[in-house]
Amino acid sequence: MWKMNFIANANRWNPLLQNPRRTQGLPLLIRPLSTEAEAPPQGSSPDTFVPTPPSVLVYGRLVGITKHTLRTDILNLLEGCNLTLQDVKVDYNRDYLPVGMMLQFGSRDAFEHAIKEIGKKGRLYRLEKADRSLWDHLRTYDGKTRVPSVLRLKAQPLAGYNASPSKTCALLKRRTCILLQGLARGTLPEDVERFLAGCEFDSSSILLLNRQAPQDHMRRALVQFPSQLQAMNAFITKNRGFCHNNQISIRVLK
Repeated sequence: MWKMNFIANANRWNPLLQNPRRTQGLPLLIRPLSTEAEAPPQGSSPDTFVPTPPSVLVYGRLVGITKHTLRTDILNLLEGCNLTLQDVKVDYNRDYLPVGMMLQFGSRDAFEHAIKEIGKKGRLYRLEKADRSLWDHLRTYDGKTRVPSVLRLKAQPLAGYNASPSKTCALLKRRTCILLQGLARGTLPEDVERFLAGCEFDSSSILLLNRQAPQDHMRRALVQFPSQLQAMNAFITKNRGFCHNNQISIRVLK
C-alpha cells in the first residue's frame, strides 16, 4: 500500500511523467562524450589564405616650383612620405622652364601626409590630386630628364622649332642633357664644341634649336653628357661664358 502512495506522490510532483508527450522535441541535455575531434564543416579550411589587396597608388601635381627647384628639394620637403627620385617627374614648357612636378605616392595616407607637410613647411607650393594619365604622359629618362611637352613625338611638325621631334626625343632619351641659351643665330655645332672645351660630352649629340618667331634672333642648343656630375661640372665652369660675344646661360635639365 505504501508503494502505491509513493508512486502517486511522485507522479504528482513530476509533470513530465504525467504527460509523456511534453518530452518530445526537448533538446538532449546530455551528449555522449567522444575523444575524436569534431570535423570542420565541409568546404572550409582553417588555413585558408586571404590575399591582401595591393596598395593603391595616388598621384598629385605640385605647382609653385621655380627653375631652381630640384627634385631632392621636394624629397626633403616631403620627408616621411616615402618618396624616391623615381616618384618625382618634372614638367617643362616650350621654353624649357619647369611648370610643375608630378608625384607618385604609395598610398592615400602618404598623399594626405604630404598635404599636411606642405601646409606646415612649404606654403609656396600647392599639391592637388591628379589623374594617373598625367603621370604616364610625362616620360623620364634615367631619372634625369624628360621630353618637354612641345617635343613629344607627334604626327604634326614641331611647333616653334625647326628641329625634328624624333631627333629631339632621341637626344633627350640619353642620360643627362644641358640647355644652352643665348646663342647667336649663326652659331654652328663647332662653335658649341669650342665653348664647351674641357668638358666631357658627346659632340655628336649637339642639337641646335631655332625659335621661328621673327623677333627672336637667338638659338638654343641641347647637349648630352655621360652623367649628371659631368653636366653639373659644365654648368659650374661654363655658365655665363661668351660665345660669339653673346653671354650664354646653361641649365641642367632634371
